[in-house]
Amino acid sequence: MSRKNFFLLCVTCLMFQMATVGATIAAPQKSASGKAESAEWIGLFDGKTLDGWKGAEGLWTVADGAITGTTTSETKLAANSFLVWQGGKIGDFELKLKFRIENGNSGIQFRSEDLGDFHVGGYQADIDSKKRYTGILYEERMRGILCERGKKVEVGADNKVKEVGETCDGKAFSEKVDESQWNQYTIVAKGNHITQTINDFVTVDLIDNGPKAAKEGILAFQIHVGPPMKVQFKDIQLKKLSK
Repeated sequence: MSRKNFFLLCVTCLMFQMATVGATIAAPQKSASGKAESAEWIGLFDGKTLDGWKGAEGLWTVADGAITGTTTSETKLAANSFLVWQGGKIGDFELKLKFRIENGNSGIQFRSEDLGDFHVGGYQADIDSKKRYTGILYEERMRGILCERGKKVEVGADNKVKEVGETCDGKAFSEKVDESQWNQYTIVAKGNHITQTINDFVTVDLIDNGPKAAKEGILAFQIHVGPPMKVQFKDIQLKKLSK
């Protein structure tokens, strides 16, 4: 082989190796559900089991590739019950998932406190089948409703709630969001600023200056007391944000 041909062969091999390494670096990681995603996002549900989650026996299963909470006339609850993520406390984050609900009331707990026996207190991105509470920010076992749907709110150091603006059109939300179908819920919490978005509607924009405003806590899903209900969650992705 001539020197010229040998040189061209070496260059070709080097370019192939660089392309292979580059493709490996650029390739997105996959979540537990097998879906490609950014390295920053963490999949919290594998689509098949409740690994990484704990809740009261008989209330939570996996169905239709989704975490499913169900009550019947035989399993009436004395108090709200929660499925708790076992990944520990989180502070600043972005959480996105899909949900749907048949009857009843539910919610996504975040920066919350584990009170034991699958009881939880703290911030809740609300969900209900009647469209009254879906999208609001509620504080379970604490201050109650902090922000109604479609509002921009500031909570003072005295815990008084002050409405300072609007975030979305309530009528359009009611017309376009069907809680019985899959909807995207996105929650962003950074410092004392919290936003909640359902599909393309920003439902909550809250600044919480309350003296006991939570800066970190657990994640959980709720089954509410009341008539038989069914709620489902899937495609659950978490991204922790730097302070």
